[in-house]
Amino acid sequence: MVWVVIAIALMLMVSPVLWLKPSPRQRRIVPLRKAAREAGVTVKLEKPPLHGETTAMPGYRWDYPVERPGPRFVLVRDSEASEALKPCLAGWRWRIEPLRPLPQAAQAPLEALLTRLPQDALVLESSEHGITLWWWESQNAERFGTYLDDFRRLRESLAGHPDRPERLRAFGAGPAPTPE
Repeated sequence: MVWVVIAIALMLMVSPVLWLKPSPRQRRIVPLRKAAREAGVTVKLEKPPLHGETTAMPGYRWDYPVERPGPRFVLVRDSEASEALKPCLAGWRWRIEPLRPLPQAAQAPLEALLTRLPQDALVLESSEHGITLWWWESQNAERFGTYLDDFRRLRESLAGHPDRPERLRAFGAGPAPTPE
C-alpha cells in the first residue's frame, strides 16, 4: 500500500513537467514561424476569410510597399469553396475576383504557388496591404522556404496594381487623371 501512495505522489510531481514539454507540432511550428519572420513575413493568428469559419487560423503575410498597394482578391481551395464560385486554376476558386485583370507578370508565380501549396493551404488573399496565405502550417521551415521566391515574385508583380488606381495617385505614384 505504501508503494502505491509513493507512486501516486511521484506521478503528481512529474505530471506538471510533462505538461510543459512542447508537443511535436509545437517543435515544428516554432522554427517555421521564426524562419518566416526572418524572411520578412508577418505571421498572425486571426479568423480567415472563409465562410462559417470561427476559429483563428495562421496567416502568413507578405506586405506590399506602402506607396505601391496591391489588388484585392481572395482565392479559396476547392475543398472549402462552393461550386457557385468561379474556378481560377489548379483546384482554386475566386471568392473575390480582382476588379481589373491581374498583370501578365503575376500569372506565372501565381500558378506556381497554387499548384505547389500544401493541401492545408486554404486561402490566398490579397489586399492593398499585402498577400496572405491562410494555412494550418503542415510543413517545416525548410519546405516553407521553397515558396518564398514565388511569393516574392508574386508580390513584386502585383505591387502597384490596386483595384482603385486613385490609391496610387494618393501616394504620388500614378498618372494624374485626364479631364474628359
